[in-house]
Amino acid sequence: MQASQSLKVFLLAGVKTSPSAFHALEQRLQQKLIEKGIAPDIEMLFPYGEMDRNLLLQLFEVRADLSHYTFDAGIGGRKVWNRIKDYYHEQKLLMIGHSGGGVAAYQIARKIYEDNYPINTKVIQIGSPKTRIIPQLRERVSYIHSIDEQGKTKDPITKLGSWGGWSVEYRGMPIPRWDARKYAPGRILGVNTLGGHADYFRHSSQFTDELSSCNLDKTLGRIEGCLNEWLQSATLKR
Repeated sequence: MQASQSLKVFLLAGVKTSPSAFHALEQRLQQKLIEKGIAPDIEMLFPYGEMDRNLLLQLFEVRADLSHYTFDAGIGGRKVWNRIKDYYHEQKLLMIGHSGGGVAAYQIARKIYEDNYPINTKVIQIGSPKTRIIPQLRERVSYIHSIDEQGKTKDPITKLGSWGGWSVEYRGMPIPRWDARKYAPGRILGVNTLGGHADYFRHSSQFTDELSSCNLDKTLGRIEGCLNEWLQSATLKR
């Protein structure tokens, strides 16, 4: 890719998130994209409000946006839509959301698709509650969650919500079957981080393992893995 190619990136925060929470990720992601010949324009959004907003109101809105029947980008998506819609002319749009921000990112991508905007969106949900993904967007959504040394989920927020739905098997007669991943994202990746739900982007010694790999390094590695094929799938805007 040539250095003149550009990419709009939105980082979407979850509930009770400090404006500084994404700074380290933003800097490292910008560096990585520049190395790939892309000039990123990265912006942080707060679809459910910042630290000073009532926590219960934020949680209520995230819960409402988890519904499969959410419409028009959901509550969080509608609050930041004025920033998103300014980029309807972009060929590609990347949205990375942590926690509830991942829920809002998906609902925005769904609105873009259902309203027939000519944008190739990519959503990366990090430590987010499970949101049912429509089949048409499945391959455009990736999901990153914290796991322990045995590969078991350890982030309690990622145990909320559902990807499930009913399917029908035919064994002489139709038999309904619950499929826990019927509406799952196209790619689901575990990352062995230290600490808890709020620590995916930490990079201090407290969050660095015996191999000198910090949480931010590990999470960014998963993000890169989700992006490479998508970035190469079509030419970005010059």
